[in-house]
Amino acid sequence: MNKDYYQILGVTKNASEAEIKSAYRKLALRYHPDKNKGDKASEEKFKEVTKAYEVLSDSVKKQQYDQFGHNAFEQGAGQGPFGGGGDPFAGGFGGQSGPFSYTYTTGGNGQGFDFGGFSDPFEIFEQFFGGGGSPYGARQRRLTYSLTIDFMDAVKGATKKISLEGKSQTVKIPAGVDSGQRVRFGEYDVMIEVRPDSRFKREGYDVVTEEEITFPEAALGTEINVETIEGNVKLRIPAGTQSNTVIRLSKKGIPRVNSSAKGDHYVQVKVVIPKSLTSHQKELLRQFDGSKKKSSWF
Repeated sequence: MNKDYYQILGVTKNASEAEIKSAYRKLALRYHPDKNKGDKASEEKFKEVTKAYEVLSDSVKKQQYDQFGHNAFEQGAGQGPFGGGGDPFAGGFGGQSGPFSYTYTTGGNGQGFDFGGFSDPFEIFEQFFGGGGSPYGARQRRLTYSLTIDFMDAVKGATKKISLEGKSQTVKIPAGVDSGQRVRFGEYDVMIEVRPDSRFKREGYDVVTEEEITFPEAALGTEINVETIEGNVKLRIPAGTQSNTVIRLSKKGIPRVNSSAKGDHYVQVKVVIPKSLTSHQKELLRQFDGSKKKSSWF
């Protein structure tokens, strides 16, 4: 019996793209053959989670899987949802050799791992900046250097000093990179890890923050200052705004790598209810509540 892809990754059917990616990255790093040399069980688990990710991370494949299950990808399934009925992973789509059809080789002992036509997880998150050559096809593992950077360095881009084989090197980090992505630097790949920020939550190229307002401000409307990655902006809160309302600031998010496009900034409004009130405030609220009940008859 084929295992459910959602169960393999430990996510629900309503999981977001970011949640699916995060779940896969953790599992793939745990079972990657580089960390489990000679362990066949880990190799099979790695194939399993990678196959699940490559279906669920693709909107078209995910839709077909949700509708037809594993039958959507079986050989000889007749005129299936992909037209020819064959395995959509076999040799790629439309006769093209896809990115999921090569054998990965470690750079250590040279032992090859056949992942059943699916890609190495590090390739999935890799970004190639200004380098030649295709990421597809069999190739030798490049030496990898891990680099942890601050959130704003990832957003804005930065130049960092690193030590490679005892030599000081300067590597340029492009704006918009995220944890798990890699920058090609000469003969090395620099694996990026981004420190969380207490102010901003990242969702892909979007930024999410929370802003608190009082009950009167929510009822009457107000204008607040919102801190974005580009500085403070004024945001108008309409009268009658409910708690957990989300307001979008267009193109105030994170720049896309090697692109002029940007994500958005989403502000989630939290209406704060006071824990203690004066006698006068309580009386005013009772009057408000009473007038509301009377008006409901009309």
